[in-house]
Amino acid sequence: MGRIAYVNGRYVPHADAVVHIEDRGYQFADGVYEVLAVYKGVLIDEPGHIQRLDRSLRELMIDWPVTPRVLAVLMREVVRRNRLIDGTIYLQVTRGVAPRDHPFPEDAVVPSLVMTTKAKDLDTLKGGVPTRVITVPDQRWARPDIKTIALLPNCLARQQAKEAGCYEAWQVDRDGRVTEGTASNAWIVTAGGELLTRNADENAILNGITRLAVLDLARKAKLRLVERGFTVEEAVKAREAFLTSTTSFVKPVLEIDGRKVADGKVGPVTRKLGELIARRLEAQVAGRAI
Repeated sequence: MGRIAYVNGRYVPHADAVVHIEDRGYQFADGVYEVLAVYKGVLIDEPGHIQRLDRSLRELMIDWPVTPRVLAVLMREVVRRNRLIDGTIYLQVTRGVAPRDHPFPEDAVVPSLVMTTKAKDLDTLKGGVPTRVITVPDQRWARPDIKTIALLPNCLARQQAKEAGCYEAWQVDRDGRVTEGTASNAWIVTAGGELLTRNADENAILNGITRLAVLDLARKAKLRLVERGFTVEEAVKAREAFLTSTTSFVKPVLEIDGRKVADGKVGPVTRKLGELIARRLEAQVAGRAI
């Protein structure tokens, strides 16, 4: 069975999925997106993703293409048609099709909604496969808190990481503090035992759904949690480092810019949080409270 995409009310073969050339997402990156993990057929952290999608749409003044309740039904149908057990579902909403002009269209425009899926071995990723990162200047626009499809700076940084043989690039602001990865949030455990991640209230980062889950788990585990920016030097001198995202869950970072973090091994805090996230996933699959 081939992959099936959802495009503005129609389920079509992935190879035949198209949008209009004057869709404002194509012309201006005038749109937003979400990526949800699908684990054992269950949409993971769905309420958090829907809330963040709502915020992104409101910030860009884009109407919902369908109601949240209908979107929930459509997502499940896309998962069903693709027979997806483990992987991701990608959904994108743009302002819609209109004659190319920078201001928002004066006439009513129907927002475009596209959804696709991708199979992925989440059980392997759930185990927290260690990785390496590089650091790069943060060249994104000033509102990375909105999950827009304008991802060219992220792509350039991720390509730089790939060419360096690394998984991710941690972006650094003008004050020398790490903001986040190109598709993940950054964390360290300091020499003093504090668990640090960049605070989200400055609009300097995207408030990751897995980030929020780890914050909650860290508080419940009575870890010494502090939300603030940290420098690259602090990260290199840290006891532990890791990143979080929808599909990376808790991924240990053993090397930054070619320099080992501590002894170059997965630390106890990272391991503990990875185990807690794994239990949380299983609880959602089982329909238990989390």
